[in-house]
Amino acid sequence: MTGRLRIAIFGASGYTGGELLRLLLFHPQVEVAQAISQSYAGEFVHSQHPNLRKRTQLQFTSRDALKECDVLFLAVPHGQSQKQIDHFARFAPKIIDLSADFRLRDSALYERWYGEKHAAPEWLGKFVYGLPELQREAMKTASYVSGVGCNATAANLALLPLVRADLLHPTKPVVVDLKTGSSEGGAAVNPGSHHPEKSHSVRSYAPTGHRHTAEVIQELGLHDVHLSMTAVELVRGVLATAHAFLKPGVTEKDLWRAYRAAYAGEPFVRIVKDKGGIHRMPDPKILAGSNFADVGFELDTESGRAVSLAAIDNLMKGASGSAVQAMNIMCGFEETAGLEFPGLHPI
Repeated sequence: MTGRLRIAIFGASGYTGGELLRLLLFHPQVEVAQAISQSYAGEFVHSQHPNLRKRTQLQFTSRDALKECDVLFLAVPHGQSQKQIDHFARFAPKIIDLSADFRLRDSALYERWYGEKHAAPEWLGKFVYGLPELQREAMKTASYVSGVGCNATAANLALLPLVRADLLHPTKPVVVDLKTGSSEGGAAVNPGSHHPEKSHSVRSYAPTGHRHTAEVIQELGLHDVHLSMTAVELVRGVLATAHAFLKPGVTEKDLWRAYRAAYAGEPFVRIVKDKGGIHRMPDPKILAGSNFADVGFELDTESGRAVSLAAIDNLMKGASGSAVQAMNIMCGFEETAGLEFPGLHPI
């Protein structure tokens, strides 16, 4: 594609919609034509995203005002896109849906993990899973790309080198402990996000059975894998700590080869494993606002247990950043366009 593409964001008033606006308003090859929010139609975008004040005079428009565009981003809560996908497809040849509605290709797997039948199962096979590090080639010719689960993204990036190098022990389970920030819950208020309840807490909220497990099963082919979620006092960020037993004889040099082979050519994945300093291992704090994922590892040679870590900003690499990266690939743009911001330190 050539020229500036017209972009529409459906559900632009939420956190992921705001991040899409922050990125796409300054993208060199696109124009944000519409920011759609039924609740805030007629209000300026900066009423909900104050960081964009004096950067745009764009106003939210109602859902009924959706017009044809080149790429349509759907940033609505889970369950809504699948009920309207035929309608949305009439407005854009390319759609990127940030919700969980089209991440899984198998309707039975969807029903198992989400507890209900999919409203548009015929569409599941049309969507490419939205993590470029796993599905870059498929994205190049895709018309429809799903979003990614932020926790699944961190888990997948932590485990991918071990899977690709075939280093995992064939009969032992993999357990991924995830520490998550509060923005995972979205912009809507709930009792758990109430400040007196949330402040200073470390709260396990899904020790077993989290839905994002399904994405790890699908994308990495692992079946004895288990995700455990703990909310910590952090607004942005996910830290995945994956505990995996390796085949006998695997050395640290083998791990270095595996991680370098997996990520040497990836523009947004950095191997962080220094010998000293307070930033010698991945830390989501320094990734706030960036599309980078930092990965690292340690090996317990006595037990054969590898501890693989991945840190991301859940709203960026875990959602809107990966979505823009996917758009760049789909449209033939430079993959890093609009995503060069490195994060802040200190913050």
